[in-house]
Amino acid sequence: MASLLALSLPARCSSLRTGRSWKILTDSLPITRSFYTTAHVASKDLYWNDRFNEGEQQFEKILIANRGEIACRVIKTCQRLGIKTVAVHSDVDSLSVHARMADERICIGPAPTSQSYLQMEKILDAVKQTGSQAVHPGYGFLSENTKFAGELEKMGVQFIGPNSKSIYDMGDKIESKRIATKAGVNMIPGFDGVVQDGDHCVKLANEIGYPVMIKASAGGGGKGMRIAWNDKEAKQAFRLSSQEAKSSFGDDRMLIEKFIDNPRHIEVQVLCDKHGNALWLNERECSIQRRNQKVIEEAPSTFVDPEMRKAMGDQACMMAKAVGYDSAGTVEFLVDSKKNFFFLEMNTRLQVEHPITECITGIDIVHQMIRSAKGHKLLHEQKDIPVDGWALECRVYAEDPYKNFGMPSIGRLSRYQEPLHLENVRCDSGIQEGSEISIYYDPMICKLVTYGKNRTDALETMKHALDSYVIRGVTHNIPLLRDIITESKFVSGDITTKYLQEVYPDGFQGKKLSEKETNELVALSSALYVSDELRSNDFENGTKNMDMPAKFELVVKAMNNIYNTTVEKVAEGFRVHLNGDTLDINGQIQFHSQLINTTLNGVDSQFQLSKRQGAGSYSLRFLGTVFPVQVLTTFAAEMMKLMPEKKEIDISTMILAPMPGMLKSVNVEPGQKVGEGQEVCVLEAMKMQNSLVAGKSGVVKKVNFKTGETVSEDDVIVELE
Repeated sequence: MASLLALSLPARCSSLRTGRSWKILTDSLPITRSFYTTAHVASKDLYWNDRFNEGEQQFEKILIANRGEIACRVIKTCQRLGIKTVAVHSDVDSLSVHARMADERICIGPAPTSQSYLQMEKILDAVKQTGSQAVHPGYGFLSENTKFAGELEKMGVQFIGPNSKSIYDMGDKIESKRIATKAGVNMIPGFDGVVQDGDHCVKLANEIGYPVMIKASAGGGGKGMRIAWNDKEAKQAFRLSSQEAKSSFGDDRMLIEKFIDNPRHIEVQVLCDKHGNALWLNERECSIQRRNQKVIEEAPSTFVDPEMRKAMGDQACMMAKAVGYDSAGTVEFLVDSKKNFFFLEMNTRLQVEHPITECITGIDIVHQMIRSAKGHKLLHEQKDIPVDGWALECRVYAEDPYKNFGMPSIGRLSRYQEPLHLENVRCDSGIQEGSEISIYYDPMICKLVTYGKNRTDALETMKHALDSYVIRGVTHNIPLLRDIITESKFVSGDITTKYLQEVYPDGFQGKKLSEKETNELVALSSALYVSDELRSNDFENGTKNMDMPAKFELVVKAMNNIYNTTVEKVAEGFRVHLNGDTLDINGQIQFHSQLINTTLNGVDSQFQLSKRQGAGSYSLRFLGTVFPVQVLTTFAAEMMKLMPEKKEIDISTMILAPMPGMLKSVNVEPGQKVGEGQEVCVLEAMKMQNSLVAGKSGVVKKVNFKTGETVSEDDVIVELE
């Protein structure tokens, strides 16, 4: 008899839903709760709609062939089911969260993925050593490698994913298009074959008609994928994408198809078993992207009505059944403004954004993958799959959003606090305070998920969650995420895959404050300065100095403007006079975990003190963006006017590294003439290929690095005369 599976997650997390009871299991955690930061709900069973047969057999030990947050995510479901786990890790990941969570762990090589997580033989050997009965591949790495799945089958070890034939048929985008056409699924015009080289790519692009999408046949996650609008871009896109594909997937075959301008990217989650049953678990909207990689996802989509949902779901299941699919997978569609949808690809693995589907359906997708791999039938019918509420996912990355919407950042997390004190928040992460973000792996920090009874509730919770998220030690993309979720087009649901380019045509510049918001920032920084002065006085004198002024006359420099403020210390907190207005800041300014919680004119407000460089010089994160602020007394402000201005360095003759990485190629030498826009070198960072070009014409004066060497952000790679 089927049972509802109320499997909950350990207590160091936060609440996700309301209205149902919640059970918390905390026994025998393999690591302390301070590391346990993934996916928890406090007031409702997260997987309230999950099902299994009481007493059904399950695996005793599962090896997770992955790392980071997805490895942690799989381990947690296994722990709740009582299944032992084995983690594989590179040498630099020996103290990582996923390695410490598992019951057993095995080092499989050095940091580069080609020498560790992509080393099939080492992982197969780890399976043998540990006696694992099954392997969950997560996503990326070997998750869609048909040879890996086939080798496990030969060993009698179950691959927790689809059978190797399905992976081959669907993982190969060229073959999958042929199958989709035969199955009657809506298709995008393109070339039915492999692109041979750059010249062949240009020829096909002209036959199809620009713009075209050039992408890796075995790709995923936005890697090995570029848009071309002319012959020059097509040739370059083929070269860079094929290099990227070989580095990321070990397969450099490329395909080409018509690029549908201004589409939505909507995908359907499917769940299948080995008995011919298939379900669709509704859709996810994934249109907010940069460089073809998803940034924000939500479920359901604002654009999809019930009839369209059923039509897309039915086609997704048709696709799955056509290849005998028997696990969780995702069928991706491009959708035009008239709600016509076209098959894009099928991802034969667990998708990064699966948590938002779990939120609105109540199903543990990882658990159902394990059940299907064991040979059990699905116990749900299509009528059992609800659209219950709304869920959003923000991908929090170690990236600089001011550089092309996100150039990777590396470093050690000196402070790290997830917003798990808030209700309706889920954090899927695989890091902790002290973890290092390196050049070797994807720069994702966390998948921040919020849930609500409707989209408005989910957005409001996401806003508070982003404001409460403390990350120090690396640059991160929270400023961009925070701005998007409050931007009018996004809030209204009027989005396409070109959203970022349309809303931020000159790139992301940070939050644009209104006059009211600017006054709040200036008032708080003034009160912060006075609070510092009072605290310093108390520390030096032991008691309050009666000579301290009753009012502080201050000058605040913020956003290239000057503001004059007067601050009074009052019983309730501080009173700030600014531009003829009075702002009351009630309560003491608290600095717990770098968060400043206070009340401005009766309204709760939250800031973060990102940096303090002596009294009066602050960097405050407000509404997602960090604003440098300098607070001076009127006397100090007058003296500052006498200081000479710092001269800016001309960098127009330098090619700087926009991020840390490794040089895949250096294409110039001293004495060589280069033209504006000419490629100088190719930098690989976090498995992405980046072409660096000359900003002006000139002669190469000096080349400071060689092919194969690593560079840090802002290193001068090439200098021009």
